Amino acid sequence: MDRIRLATLDDAPAIQSIYAPIVTHSHTSFELEPPTVEEMWRRIEGTLKTLPWLVYDSGGHVLGYAYAGVFRTRPAYQWTVEVSVYVAETARGRGIGRALYESLFACLRVQGHRTAVAGITLPNPTSVRLHERVGFRKVGVFHRVGFKLGAWHDVAWWDLPLQAGPDPPAPPVPLPEIQASRAFQAAPGPAPAGTGKLKPRGAARQEPRPPDTGAIPPPVHPLFVRTCQTIATAGEWPYHGPLASGHGFGGTRKTYARQEESIV
Repeated sequence: MDRIRLATLDDAPAIQSIYAPIVTHSHTSFELEPPTVEEMWRRIEGTLKTLPWLVYDSGGHVLGYAYAGVFRTRPAYQWTVEVSVYVAETARGRGIGRALYESLFACLRVQGHRTAVAGITLPNPTSVRLHERVGFRKVGVFHRVGFKLGAWHDVAWWDLPLQAGPDPPAPPVPLPEIQASRAFQAAPGPAPAGTGKLKPRGAARQEPRPPDTGAIPPPVHPLFVRTCQTIATAGEWPYHGPLASGHGFGGTRKTYARQEESIV
């Protein structure tokens, strides 16, 4: 069964195994040494004190993860978060990155965040494509700001408006408070990520797609989107933006079907 859920400390080894090769063999991350499992454990624990860290769980195996972090520590920045997503090399091209991001954004909207930002070390066309397909806009490039693997690298920045709302905005709600809410507790338990199976790596793209029934396309059917819908309906938290075109995401099934191909 495939599902998107909150990370736990027990996920640290799997998350570390996804991230370590990226640090060692690519310029994508500007870390020079892979963090240990213990360090990843600390990062997960620290993030979950206020913000979501999600994993894509396929039958007990973590295939990817996404999380939000503090963008800047000065208080006027508190409604803006920096987001990241990573997918295991063997699971790329199957829509997992998009599923994780869409779920993460739903959580952030319910918390009351207004803007997400992401930095991408260039060149990285796959990551650029993913971020632009989920709605990010490129805002600028810092040139030659990191030296790794024998070369200087540029870093481009993208931003994504999450939602509008009344000003001044209420402070974002920490994740543990949402977990303790009546709406969260009443939400359905961990659910399959989709009614169908993930697209196999290298699968032919000309296969006919099922008719548009309005159902959520695989692999996007996470617990957190349903939880966020429940909380927004209950009106417990300062959510102001649209979760949905009927199912919690911007766009339609047809739009998703076009965009799911060849993304992280």
